[in-house]
Amino acid sequence: MLFGLFFGAGNLIFPIHMGQEAGAATYIATLGFILTGVGLPFLGVLAIGFSKSKGLYDLSSRISQKYGLFFTMALYLTIGPFFALPRTATVSFEIGFTPFLSADMLSYGLLAFSLVFFLLSWLLSLNPTNIMVWVGKVLNPLFLIFLAFLIISAFVKPMGAIETLPVHPSYQQNAFFKGFTEGYNTMDALASLAFGIIVVSAIKRFGVTNTTDIAKDVMKSGFVSVILMALIYGCLAYIGATSLNVFPLSANGGIALAQVSQHYFGFLGSILLAIIVTIACLKTAIGLITACSDMFHELFPSISYRNFVHGFSIAGLLVANVGLTSIIQISVPVLMFLYPLAITLILLALLSPLFQHKRIVYQCTTVFTLLAAIIEGLKATTDVISKNPIVLNITSSVDGILPFSDINMGWITPALIGLVIGWVLSFKQQVPN
Repeated sequence: MLFGLFFGAGNLIFPIHMGQEAGAATYIATLGFILTGVGLPFLGVLAIGFSKSKGLYDLSSRISQKYGLFFTMALYLTIGPFFALPRTATVSFEIGFTPFLSADMLSYGLLAFSLVFFLLSWLLSLNPTNIMVWVGKVLNPLFLIFLAFLIISAFVKPMGAIETLPVHPSYQQNAFFKGFTEGYNTMDALASLAFGIIVVSAIKRFGVTNTTDIAKDVMKSGFVSVILMALIYGCLAYIGATSLNVFPLSANGGIALAQVSQHYFGFLGSILLAIIVTIACLKTAIGLITACSDMFHELFPSISYRNFVHGFSIAGLLVANVGLTSIIQISVPVLMFLYPLAITLILLALLSPLFQHKRIVYQCTTVFTLLAAIIEGLKATTDVISKNPIVLNITSSVDGILPFSDINMGWITPALIGLVIGWVLSFKQQVPN
């Protein structure tokens, strides 16, 4: 279940595109990608299990209730209607239909496809039934079997060597850290904070109530997910890199995956991949609409679950028609802002017993991280904002002061400073507050 929760559309397209851009630096970039795409989600699930919290809102409210509300809403909107939800439709379209449509028909095709896709998602989300279980148990394994054939084919008959491939300028220096930040795109570390309580609840239904035993069971299931996801990411990155010997650098990983599939299996293989990916993404879309609607109904009980389903389905449809490449570009600044806050929250939850869960440690660490996260988000925005003289002057000054800021990791030092200050101040408090 844990593997199924994490492995979605983004887990396919981003590692293969990273491999295309990294070229000869694919191996070192993949290590960084796996750290954020696999390691952090695992820690996020553990954090929910160890913290004894009731979920993301409960955990993030340790900073303050207002911050908990803000962070919970921001995270669910990111993994829901603003980015991850519309991406389920655009990835399906890119893989299944883009290869068969002319350039002037793509926008009309996306509109028609996304209308049908979100109509089905909306209908099934209103009253989710056993279709979720059936799709998860049948279609996900079918997709993984097809993916296994694709991976085996790529290793048996590789499209070329990696060592001599060109490296995109962004990977020519610090390829590891570039891969690390590329792993943000999977959104899995963010999702882990939402999915963690689902895993804990599932374990409790087996009769496990002891906190230590729950954490052990989460670690066992997490270990399986870690191995599977790391293996798949590494293989997809390799396929993406070797595809440069046959295809030009694609605009996004959906296009690249479709090209590689057609290269190895021809027209019928592309059709099969399109069907399986589309239905698997439909399952993911239903899950995202349902999860987001449940959470927002919990936060705002005066608005019904069904009304949230209506709103999120319409929002997903509208954003999907921006196109996959544009959605990825728009999401990057948001992810650069949210990820430092998510990472520090995960680490604080795991370290919490050491400082007796005192609020001051959470608050100091988060405030210092928040300031740096805003800078990271501004740096990743479009040129209209990031190249604005005032903004550019601020971000350039910060890059010159903060270690690792020039590689988009400038939040690390402020987070550590905030942690130390909060920990020192916590000694003055006799009991958790």
